[in-house]
Amino acid sequence: MTESAKPQGFTVVIPARLASSRLPNKPLADIAGLPMVVRVAQRALQSQAAQVVVAADDVSIVAACAAHGVRALLTRKDHVSGSDRLAEACQLLGLPADAVVVNVQGDEPLISPTLINDVARVLTERPEASMSTAAHAIASLDEFTNPNVVKVVMDARQMALYFSRAPIPWWRDGQSEGRFKALPDPAPLRHIGIYGYRAGFLALFPTLAPAPVESMESLEQLRALWHGHRIAVHVTHQAPGPGVDTPEDLARVRALLG
Repeated sequence: MTESAKPQGFTVVIPARLASSRLPNKPLADIAGLPMVVRVAQRALQSQAAQVVVAADDVSIVAACAAHGVRALLTRKDHVSGSDRLAEACQLLGLPADAVVVNVQGDEPLISPTLINDVARVLTERPEASMSTAAHAIASLDEFTNPNVVKVVMDARQMALYFSRAPIPWWRDGQSEGRFKALPDPAPLRHIGIYGYRAGFLALFPTLAPAPVESMESLEQLRALWHGHRIAVHVTHQAPGPGVDTPEDLARVRALLG
């Protein structure tokens, strides 16, 4: 789909922060001849987004994007979260309060353009929601019990009830000697870290007081639920490609794209 043929719709913003404790200069890491953040932007440009913008905290990221024809904005270095950086980017872009913005993580060079479209679509279809996100069915007990795998439970209308690092829903009768013996049925859902927002909510979010459960679980999206905002969930049948958090992750993705 050419740029001129894309519908006038949502905006993709890719927050990119140079500092990373596990992988220094992560946005600029080379993957088959291109910086990782450029790889992410190229995937996002295959979606139906009206525009794709990198929100960077360093001029080196802006320069790398410009060298490959990717639009980038320089944002402040002192943002405490990616949503704060997104809020500044929306302000710099002059987006109206009802604009739909999809936050694509800058370390997801294999992100599915279709998934980006679906997260935007779900938010557009659900005016009662302030945010949208995605999930897919968990297929193994190891994933279900792994605290690094975030789980989500939904209501009947596919609105998030809660996100947790704990195995939820808790299957009371599915344990033996204190351990789960099988996965619940229906399968629990793994949360995928992609978010849709309305620009007006992004402006509001940094002003909301952090929630106690947010701090305990270390999950920022719980702040929205704590303050009564709704999060619509798109359930996909396709598990996302691997993200890049560590040197080992980078090697894995390089092998896939090399």
